[in-house]
Amino acid sequence: MPPQSRLAKVLQWISRWLGYRPSPPPKRSNYIVWFWSSIGAFCDISLIQAVFGQAHYGASAVLMYGAIEAPLSQPRALFGGHFIGALIGICITKLFHLLPTDERFAQLEWLAGSISCAGTIVLMQITETMHPPGGATALLAAVNAEVRDMGCYYLPVVLLTSTLALVVALLVNNIQRRYPLFWFQPAVPAAVKPPPPTAQPQPQTQTEAKQDSQPSTVNGSLNKKVATAV
Repeated sequence: MPPQSRLAKVLQWISRWLGYRPSPPPKRSNYIVWFWSSIGAFCDISLIQAVFGQAHYGASAVLMYGAIEAPLSQPRALFGGHFIGALIGICITKLFHLLPTDERFAQLEWLAGSISCAGTIVLMQITETMHPPGGATALLAAVNAEVRDMGCYYLPVVLLTSTLALVVALLVNNIQRRYPLFWFQPAVPAAVKPPPPTAQPQPQTQTEAKQDSQPSTVNGSLNKKVATAV
């Protein structure tokens, strides 16, 4: 086998685990979908808990294994939603920490969490990275004391957690299903070309109408002359 053919097979095998297929996969039965959804969610949450001791990616697991074809489940939404949520939550919380006393911050903690969640939703809409669990990521940065103490270190933790979740999803979901459907932008189907317009008869101008009437006038005068001669 030539080296080029071997390389093509290796690349094709690797691309399979990244969600690429030459043709859409067949529709699987509900039992297969349920089986791999449970296996994927179990492995995902177990791995994150083993690394960090706790996991708040349960809602992301529901999307990545229970609704793998939804735009909310794709890698761009996963990373973008959680990162934006963590960033907004940290920034809003640090602004509220400028209050004169901790007691006053505790009184307005609910407001910091509300603003963080609302701001995250808007920014996810603007960047087209809507991922509902990102709202919980922002809320934790404002109302959870352990997460608040992490400060800016919360950002790399969120990125690493998203990476672990994505790796498990790529391995499990591509055994008998397909994930992701796209990485950055969904594939746009080729636009159907409209049929060519049919030629419409153009109305005759006055000059054309006169030219058409001239032969009939000449024929009429000739007939009169023939009749007179007879």
